[in-house]
Amino acid sequence: MEVKELIENAMKAFNEKVKEDEKMAKELEGLERTVVIRLSDDGTYGFRVSNKEAKDLKEGDAEGDIEILSDSQTIIGLFNKEIGPMKAMATKKLKINASLQDMLKMRKFF
Repeated sequence: MEVKELIENAMKAFNEKVKEDEKMAKELEGLERTVVIRLSDDGTYGFRVSNKEAKDLKEGDAEGDIEILSDSQTIIGLFNKEIGPMKAMATKKLKINASLQDMLKMRKFF
């Protein structure tokens, strides 16, 4: 499965979880952010989190409030639960540029 498809699936799962989880929906209330995933070997993907929904996935360079820097192998490993985000960050395979508050709110995406 390619990275774009994994991101699309994660966005769908995230949106379903928000609909089912009242606490998570409340946490995301009023959150308006652009998330950009920059892959050293597979381009850039961006999407919006707006009105408690992940939407508008696009390919190509973009600016974001939350920036995720990695490579496709690590991102695939994260989505497939083969590596955890903390281990990926500790081994410098994953870097996240975001406020601590944004990181905490978006942690459920992976």
